[in-house]
Amino acid sequence: MTATPAPADTVPAPAGDVLRVEGLSVRFRMRGRPDVVAVGDVGFRLGAGECLALVGESGCGKSVLASALLGLLPGNAETCGSARLADGLDLLAADERTLARQVRGRRVGLVPQSPAAHLTPVRTVRSHLEETVRALGGHRAGAGGRRERAARVRAAAERAAARAAFPPGHLDRYPHELSGGIAQRAATALALIGDAPLLLADEPTTGLDRDLVEATVDELRGHTRDAGRALLMITHDLAAAERIADTVAVMYAGRIVEITPAAEFFGARGPRHPYARGLLDALPERAFTPVPGAPPELGALPPGCAFAARCPVADGLCTAQRPEFTEGTACHHA
Repeated sequence: MTATPAPADTVPAPAGDVLRVEGLSVRFRMRGRPDVVAVGDVGFRLGAGECLALVGESGCGKSVLASALLGLLPGNAETCGSARLADGLDLLAADERTLARQVRGRRVGLVPQSPAAHLTPVRTVRSHLEETVRALGGHRAGAGGRRERAARVRAAAERAAARAAFPPGHLDRYPHELSGGIAQRAATALALIGDAPLLLADEPTTGLDRDLVEATVDELRGHTRDAGRALLMITHDLAAAERIADTVAVMYAGRIVEITPAAEFFGARGPRHPYARGLLDALPERAFTPVPGAPPELGALPPGCAFAARCPVADGLCTAQRPEFTEGTACHHA
């Protein structure tokens, strides 16, 4: 992965911002095929105690954006723009050593999609937690020998499990012995060990039944609001987004097409972009009418609005000219 940093990459984010993203783009170089712009000119801010839900159909670039923030993109990816933490560190310009030693787990915690797939199958939950404590240096505080350090590791692991409401009786179980909801709590506990001010949750409710979805988002919301963390939740589940988010950002074909307060997005006013309105209308408790058609290929985007072919109000301007993102939306007719 190569990165093109924005100028002055040590300038702190504005006061109150835990994360400020500006002009973030991700391009994949494809051998023998056109490049794919998976994320294009994305920008948003996220403050302490706030949750931003990034929503959209599968393949729109949401998880690519999260991977870019953590420096986890493959080698054929090129990024530009900036993603500054509160202390001024630009995640897109940071090298692997900085990301590994100072960012992942310490400044940015990750709750991954399909947590059971990210847990080593031959290690217990307790082992995962204790190894993470050691990796983040939590066992070094205080004097003492090997036994004292081991006791501190055990205590820190158990505290992390308790914060995530992980059942103590399951700590010595292996990943395949956990239900989906319990595995999710294990992943949350791992993300909380370093007390990172920013949490990224990538589709944290995938595969859970509705009761577990509500419990999971309530726990994440509590960890955000109560501890003053910022939470970026990537999801296609609008019901989960409604339950947890302060702000909703809608992504389509690699670009954000609307950002609006959650109370307005889900309230009487509703979103202004036709795609965002279509997502809401597809909910069973609403019109239950899916958005017609399919998203365009990211490697062959049309010259105008990427949603024009599916949009009920599109006209010649939409097919000829890409709309600018102004006043919270990117639509010629908003």
